[in-house]
Amino acid sequence: MEVTNCKNCGRLFNYVSGQRICDACKQKAEEKFQEVKQYLEKNPHDSIDAVAKETDVQVKQIKAWIREERLILSYPSADGIVCEKCGKPICSGKLCEACKKDMANSLADAFRKPEEPKPEKPKKDNKNRMRFLDHK
Repeated sequence: MEVTNCKNCGRLFNYVSGQRICDACKQKAEEKFQEVKQYLEKNPHDSIDAVAKETDVQVKQIKAWIREERLILSYPSADGIVCEKCGKPICSGKLCEACKKDMANSLADAFRKPEEPKPEKPKKDNKNRMRFLDHK
């Protein structure tokens, strides 16, 4: 365990893992998240900018919650978030469905055992064959 300053309020706290913010700031962030969630339940088609303005939460924080898949947009839009690989607008997460499938296939290929090479059959060569002489 390490003692560090909260990146939001500057207070010292015992840091274990995750974000470097104290428990009080984590609680405030969770309350803001619940406020945004409730607002979106009543207004599901509002833009991120409108949600940020109405709930007094930074656009950056709302996009972080969308990337963490805690929130999901009603529809993908260019002013929302985009796939980190191809740039296509998405509703939640970090990758679009096509890029997720591509990554899953690449990962599966990486763990697939390579085929064992087939043993080569010796070439038929008359030079090295054993011969028998018939002595009568």
